[in-house]
Amino acid sequence: METTRRVLVVSHTGRRDSVDAALEVCGLLSAAGVVPVLPRDEFDDVCAAEPSFGGGIEIMPDDVPEDLIEAVLVLGGDGTILRAAEIIRGSRAPIVGVNLGHVGFLAESERDELAETVARVLAADYDVEERFALAVTVTDGDEVVYRTWAMNEATVEKASRERMLEVVVEVDGRPLSSFGCDGVVMSTPTGSTAYSFSAGGPVVWPEVQALLLVPLSAHALFARPIVVGPDSTLAVEVLSRTDARGILWCDGRRQHDLPPGARVECTRAEQPVRLARLRQGPFTDRLVAKFQLPVTGWRGPATGEEQA
Repeated sequence: METTRRVLVVSHTGRRDSVDAALEVCGLLSAAGVVPVLPRDEFDDVCAAEPSFGGGIEIMPDDVPEDLIEAVLVLGGDGTILRAAEIIRGSRAPIVGVNLGHVGFLAESERDELAETVARVLAADYDVEERFALAVTVTDGDEVVYRTWAMNEATVEKASRERMLEVVVEVDGRPLSSFGCDGVVMSTPTGSTAYSFSAGGPVVWPEVQALLLVPLSAHALFARPIVVGPDSTLAVEVLSRTDARGILWCDGRRQHDLPPGARVECTRAEQPVRLARLRQGPFTDRLVAKFQLPVTGWRGPATGEEQA
């Protein structure tokens, strides 16, 4: 029976502060008798920055499969968390983010809380929150040509800056509208504070089960963001009446070319993304803190006594 504990460490190794954080985390894990695991490319990067590094480290997937990972510690911003989710896809290991970036919306702690965060992970002192993901399918004619998934969003975009992309959007097998545009974002509630937000989509609280569709710079009278139920199916077809090509991006990490006539369909994925939460609190407070929203002057509701 396997008794060795392993924690995957994912960091933005292009930055020296992230490398230093990875070295510190690996040291803390090893001191606690837990095996640090790094992806192969990151292990090579850390070794290049610190030649003495490497003892007691295991490599994923060379030395250890994903199903033996207990938890994932991510050192970086939201992009690094998305990469970690991609690496660990298929595992039930929860992801804990330590923000070394700018907003770090998905992160649970900051750099100066690193040792405490490692201690909480070692003690399994966290709650796991399951965020649903998108299952993404691309068809060309009657043939399925690509399958993938997305934690934040799947975006159909124009491949050429000079041309608009002509699309028709569909909900639950029925056409909704066709228009020329720069693209269309299909998003999860988790992704509602990412690309969808930048495109003018609504912020959706993570406990809300829903899918979002947000057109990008659409030339149409009706091209508003829409929110549908979690069991709905969203689709975007690249119209074959033009010769413009599109491109599919999922979480800004995985891409696939879309010729005229291609169809992208998004549904709720069977497997969610598991995020470890170190502290409980309203999503409203996270929004205010991460986006630095002005709340000066708020006094709150009465609590039984007259407010002065």
